[in-house]
Amino acid sequence: MDKHILDIYSDYLISSFSFVTATGLSEALDGSLSHDKVTRFLSADDYDSKQLWQLVKPTIRQVESEKGVIIFDDVISAKPHTDESELICSHWDHANGRYVKGMNIVSCLYHDPKTKINIPTAFEPIIKPNLVTDPKTGKIKRKSDLTKNERLRRMLDICVYQNHIQFSFIVADVWYASKDNMIHIKQKLNKNFVMPIKTNRLIAFSKEEKLQGNWQQVQSTDLEAGKAYPVWVKELPFPVLLVKQVFVNENDSEGILYLVCSDTNQSSESMLNLYSKRWNIEPQYKSLKSNLGMTKSPTQATRTQQNHVFACFFAYFKLEKLRLKTNLNHFALKSKLYLKAVQASMNELQLFKEQYAFT
Repeated sequence: MDKHILDIYSDYLISSFSFVTATGLSEALDGSLSHDKVTRFLSADDYDSKQLWQLVKPTIRQVESEKGVIIFDDVISAKPHTDESELICSHWDHANGRYVKGMNIVSCLYHDPKTKINIPTAFEPIIKPNLVTDPKTGKIKRKSDLTKNERLRRMLDICVYQNHIQFSFIVADVWYASKDNMIHIKQKLNKNFVMPIKTNRLIAFSKEEKLQGNWQQVQSTDLEAGKAYPVWVKELPFPVLLVKQVFVNENDSEGILYLVCSDTNQSSESMLNLYSKRWNIEPQYKSLKSNLGMTKSPTQATRTQQNHVFACFFAYFKLEKLRLKTNLNHFALKSKLYLKAVQASMNELQLFKEQYAFT
């Protein structure tokens, strides 16, 4: 990987306010870097989590501790007008309950509670190379070789066994609260988790009730909000803490989450605080889309699109370091760049007017 071109290309992503192209970058540099070199950089090899880890590793080593938190989630970047491929295709959007055409990307984010920095440690665009027939509709659809839950376990294995990142807790949304994931985290990785569970999950309030098969749906229990209850979740071989969290949505409606934690020594307050760290991944995805042009590359080939995404994650990492240095969030930093760009444009316009005697 040509790190010099990666540095220039990621700076270009941070500085741009529209579509990003190899030609646009070359023109911005007055031709000092040819568009052919940029194109070759994006198509020469597959840039993935291994290369990203080498770039962020020195910073993680400076800040990592057992208090660190790994956040796992996925995002769909809509690309409705791009030709379908194994990368750009239909993905189920859990948040909106519908299929969306675009890129679906899973990623791990390391959050350091002391410095508040958020560092992307791994990412995987979901590739769907297999064409299968939907048994319900009879239509042809694309399918991936791995499920998102299998990707979570594989990426966490890399974080623990290959990269040896220091952390104690993993937080994720309800879509990743499967028994296989929970058992993998607790018993194989020897880490802990805080995740919400679906309201129809079955629980028992004691080991005796579990052995007797006295299960009840969590939504049917009379739990006091904010209080931690030791419980057994069906199909889990270990007890967990359960906390009912009541919150208010943006539309003033009331929402309820049932959070479970594999570390039964935690308090309800520490559980809620740990789970609140999950929201750090939402600004990451928002910044990748809005500030770094993750969906604004006109590249067509799967490899160049994936490598563009890789560069976007590296650009996000750069913005995070700038955020800590300047105390400005990503959008405030982009606003400053935009203001400078407008000022430069107005100065250039004045020169045009003087040169061509514009009145």
